[in-house]
Amino acid sequence: MKTWFWISGLAVLVTLGLLAGCDEKNIRELEEGVSTEADVRARFGVPEKIWEDPDGSRTFEYNRQPAGAKNYMITIGPDGKMSALRQVLAPHVFAQVQPGMTEEQVRRLLGKPAQRMTFTLKQETDWDWNWVDPPNREMVFTVTFGPDGLVQRSASTDRQPHGG
Repeated sequence: MKTWFWISGLAVLVTLGLLAGCDEKNIRELEEGVSTEADVRARFGVPEKIWEDPDGSRTFEYNRQPAGAKNYMITIGPDGKMSALRQVLAPHVFAQVQPGMTEEQVRRLLGKPAQRMTFTLKQETDWDWNWVDPPNREMVFTVTFGPDGLVQRSASTDRQPHGG
């Protein structure tokens, strides 16, 4: 039984390594102002979510949670060309999360979380995103929502190793 867990754990690590390598290769193959929506979809696939922007552009959410430590937001301008590609799980983006923001505003900023946990007695819900603080410090960014669905607080902590 332990051998099976070891092998499945190794398979997950290999998959993560390949995914990370694929993302980096795909990013290098895209160019802002030149690459088209078709180019983005050919390299990244179907977006997790498509956000409509007021200026007529659309932002594609490519989620790498919970196994990965990145989420990408790729903006396609009204002209059909990629105008921005951002990895959003980073301190400068986390700093934009403020008390009073809605769940949708946070999701729009950071993408889908790795996990959501509801604490009924506290009347709070935590959303967690896995991220890496360079060079290799595994972290978790947590946003806590109150019963009204608004941000109460947020913080980054070291990711705790899984028990065993």
